This record gives sequence, C-alpha cells and structure tokens, in this order.
Amino acid sequence: MRVLGIDPGLRNTGWGVITVDGPRLRHVANGVIQTTADGTSTDLAQRLSQLYRGLCAVIATYRPDLAAVEQTFVNKDAVGTLKLGQARGVALLAPAEAGLPVGEYAPNAVKKTVVGVGHAGKEQVQHMVRVQLPGVTFEGPDAADALAIAICHAHHMQGRSMREARPKGVA
Repeated sequence: MRVLGIDPGLRNTGWGVITVDGPRLRHVANGVIQTTADGTSTDLAQRLSQLYRGLCAVIATYRPDLAAVEQTFVNKDAVGTLKLGQARGVALLAPAEAGLPVGEYAPNAVKKTVVGVGHAGKEQVQHMVRVQLPGVTFEGPDAADALAIAICHAHHMQGRSMREARPKGVA
C-alpha cells in the first residue's frame, strides 16, 4: 500500500510518499511544491492552480492508494488562516479527484503518533521520521512534515485493520 502525506501551505506544500508492508514502512519520495506570487489580483487563484497541478503530478507519478492531509490550526492572523484553508482545500481536492480515500489529522495527533508526544518540536519529528524511514533525505521541512503525516495515516490504518480483523466480542 502506498500512502501520500500532504502538509498544505500556500507558498510551500510538502508531500511525501511511503509504502506500507505489514509493520514495515519504506520511503518512496518526498518534495515541496512551491508556488510563486506574481503580484496581480489573480495571485491567489494562480497559486492555488499551481498547487493543484503540482499535487496532481505527484499523484500521477507515484500512484498512491491513500492520502492524508494535515488539518489547519487557527492562529491570530485571520487572513493567513483563510488562505491556508484554501490551500488545504486544494490539498484535499487533488487526491479526492483521483479517487483516493483521504484522512485528516491534527498536528498534535501526527506528533503524538510519530514521536509519542503531542507537542514535540520539528527537530524531534524529523528525527523520528528518520528512525522510521532509514536513509531518508528531506527536500525541506515541509516534506519532512508530509512524511510524518503519511506515517501517522499508515499507523492509524494498520490499527483500524487490526480492529476490523478481530472476531466479534473480543476487546
């Protein structure tokens, strides 16, 4: 099974693809889709279009079976939060249009799954991603976060599969 993790952002959207074979995880690829501003009134629409085309290209190239997207956290900058939400909408749309089931995870849930602590720092997350995907080289911090999201989704899907495989009445 291949899992695509997406860390949405309007300027930089990280993506990471892993394979899951039972309890084993393997790194396939990772990268960052960078959008550019042109200073026109259509700037936001153009950036969202760049993001969509970039994600579609990643999906076409690596053919994941599942996708997961990090949920947006709300901060004090309402305009920034709204723009991030729009980028997140594109990050949900691209895999959905490709027919992929899409999971969503809060940042703290990703950190808790990958590191064991919900308020872990970026360095701790990157370290644990390296431990779980030996030999991985990140194309940037957003790509590392995307791989963490993919790992989180893989673990949650494995847990769900184990629960569904249990005979009824067994806790």
